[in-house]
Amino acid sequence: MRYGSDKVCLISAVPALGFKVSTAQNADHTLTVTFTGSGHVSQITATIVPSARAAVRETSF
Repeated sequence: MRYGSDKVCLISAVPALGFKVSTAQNADHTLTVTFTGSGHVSQITATIVPSARAAVRETSF
């Protein structure tokens, strides 16, 4: 992901073997990339509001 002054954009998202990748961007300032595999989901959400930051959420089931 790359942070700009008014938006976040995806540069690259390459899933590991056995995982799929999807993206969601409902607004220019926030981007979510989700990696889904058998029994595991990794979700990275990047935003520039109120400042540039990213959060990672891991879920295993």
